[in-house]
Amino acid sequence: MSMRTLKWCTILLPPLILGGFEYIRHDFLLHTLSMETGNLYMTLLTLLLSYLFATWMFRRIEQMNEKLAAERAKHAVYEERERVAQELHDNIAQVLFFLNVQLAKGQVQEAREAVSEIDQHVRQAIFNLRTAPEEGATFEARLAAWLQEWSGMTGIAVEQSVKLDGIEVTPSREVALFSIVREAFTNIRKHSEADHAYLELGPIEDGTRWRLRIADNGTGCILEEPRPLNSLGLSLLGKRSQDLGAELLIASEPGQGLELVLIGPMKEGSVL
Repeated sequence: MSMRTLKWCTILLPPLILGGFEYIRHDFLLHTLSMETGNLYMTLLTLLLSYLFATWMFRRIEQMNEKLAAERAKHAVYEERERVAQELHDNIAQVLFFLNVQLAKGQVQEAREAVSEIDQHVRQAIFNLRTAPEEGATFEARLAAWLQEWSGMTGIAVEQSVKLDGIEVTPSREVALFSIVREAFTNIRKHSEADHAYLELGPIEDGTRWRLRIADNGTGCILEEPRPLNSLGLSLLGKRSQDLGAELLIASEPGQGLELVLIGPMKEGSVL
């Protein structure tokens, strides 16, 4: 039974039954049923109807809630599969392409590094699939678990501060943010020679935007000024920032590490 049917049953059944009883009492039972007795019967009938209707209604609502919970659980599984599929597509596919290029050039060492990169991505995908539901139920828990696993595999310490006050993290946003974090930390592992990494995520003081900052204490590089990451050829990061409607910048100095900053709107679909 749909919610619309339940609504009309709630509206129509009680007045029809009680009104029908009053009509029958006044037209046919007025001389045989005293006013006091009629009022008593009316009270008992109202109590009985209220109990039966409320019991039936709450049972229906409970069944509908159980059905919705099952649908949400099924949807969560599909979202998790989509997220893992996106991870595999964004990372392993491009590494395999790089591996083919290096093998065609006869560069065995670079090819071995590409194979190691694939191994890292496969291990991470397996970890994501094995993550217990209670551990990965929220974006903060999932991110903390991922960073802990990454730190354990790379030996690079990670300091993190995540505050999602007012930040809308939908499944599509979570996929995009995870892709950016994963790509940024992959670059730290491969190129920075750092022993510490930093992640900060939280709202900006104006209350309309959030800020993601990822940094390391590695070798850094020479940049004339902070500029969009698309200009450095990091197309995946640029694409993900566009999906979020956010601005993505990078700043670095030799010997002072690299800093990546992403600024986006609090609500999905908003424009900076």
